[in-house]
Amino acid sequence: MNAARDMQMLGWLLVGMACAQLVVVMASLAWGESSFPYLASAIAASVFGFPLALGSQPEDTRIRRRDGFVVASGAWILAPLFGALPYLTTGTLDPIDALFESVAGFTTTASSVMISVENAPRSLLLWRSMTQWIGGMGVLIVAVALLPFLGIGGMQLFATDVTRSMADAGRPRFSEAATRLLGVYLGLTVFAFLLFVLAGLAGFDALCHALTSVSTGGFSTRDGSIGSFGSTSFEWAVVVVMFLGAMSFVLHFRIATGRGREVLRDREFRYYVLVILVASALLGWAIADTSGAGSVARPAIFHAVSMLSGTGYHTSDFEHWGGFAQLVLVVLMVLGGMSGSTTGGIKSLRLLLGMRSLRDSLTHLLHPHAVPRVKYGGRAVPDEVIAAVWAFFTAYFLIVWAAAALVASTGSDLSTAVSVGFSVTANVGPALGSVGAGADFSHFPGYAKVGLSLCMVAGRLDVFTLLVLLQPRFWRG
Repeated sequence: MNAARDMQMLGWLLVGMACAQLVVVMASLAWGESSFPYLASAIAASVFGFPLALGSQPEDTRIRRRDGFVVASGAWILAPLFGALPYLTTGTLDPIDALFESVAGFTTTASSVMISVENAPRSLLLWRSMTQWIGGMGVLIVAVALLPFLGIGGMQLFATDVTRSMADAGRPRFSEAATRLLGVYLGLTVFAFLLFVLAGLAGFDALCHALTSVSTGGFSTRDGSIGSFGSTSFEWAVVVVMFLGAMSFVLHFRIATGRGREVLRDREFRYYVLVILVASALLGWAIADTSGAGSVARPAIFHAVSMLSGTGYHTSDFEHWGGFAQLVLVVLMVLGGMSGSTTGGIKSLRLLLGMRSLRDSLTHLLHPHAVPRVKYGGRAVPDEVIAAVWAFFTAYFLIVWAAAALVASTGSDLSTAVSVGFSVTANVGPALGSVGAGADFSHFPGYAKVGLSLCMVAGRLDVFTLLVLLQPRFWRG
């Protein structure tokens, strides 16, 4: 393990955090609000970051597998710790609540402990939105560059597809292609901002929601989320951005490089669209009795895309939708969007591989002498990739169970406990019961908030990245 290189990278991460907080410092000055909380936080991040970044000068700059685990986990631990400081210094939240809110931000989870965001300073709401945007950018880097390299949960296959689809004769290096993907992320953010302004939002609300919708984060500037604006055009605009945010950024890269036709031929994309269509139809049918046949399309499509993408926005109180509709929403939380996107959940690529593996297992029972092979994209998938996918499923649902048990230990009902387990692990946010649409997590005791924060980080890092650090042999090697 290259410890010096790891510390250097984490040090520059903190320096980047300080630079991001300086943006909020300037915004607070422009709005006539106190800039001290963000300036103090930026100084704290710099004091710790610069010595790590400049004091670690490794001769070997290569990143090995162990370094990948350390850097990814360290980033999602350090960023929330320093990102929580503005909540503390403004006097908005206590230490545990500040940590929970910060973790929810950087993991792009719409879980919140703020009872009323509308009473918070605009500068704090901007920082809150920025944490999700920064987290989404980090998720993109991890999903496209790191997880395939680490071979987590079957992402080895995604690494092959990424390398092939993003390399061209002029710029064959993966790192350069990844830089282009960050450019796409910025471009989508600008597109979302302009779309929201055209839909009638004021500049501040449009900016904050652009930051949290492209990152599929779900934090809003209103207590009632998107429904508070009462704008049909804005709701449809949000649906478009959430849909794009949960798409693989490799597909966005293809579109940006003039290969848009390849998107329609992508199997995972077709599956992604099919799930949205089927889920929207099921939700529309389920809520027709409560909403009326003429007004079900928009809320059904909106919440199908919101839950599948892991954004967690809402326009209606789905606590009154009935059991079947709620079950559809929970299933969408689990499924998640496409691989290589900012969304959470198990991802559609893994589900496709898992279903094909299950089909071949059933075929083998009927024909014991057959040698079925799972294929994807016309190529046979190696057995170790399939094994990694099923191992991921096991670990993922163990985290869900742990989160549910933690919530149940607080005296919450079964619906709340189970739905929170799925929601925080999939980095969605709202759940059912006492933490449904429009509710917050402030009533949970401190130990539950800390435990759920760890579950959010585990879900964000695809479980294995964090769990592997708990293995003693990891540190002995």
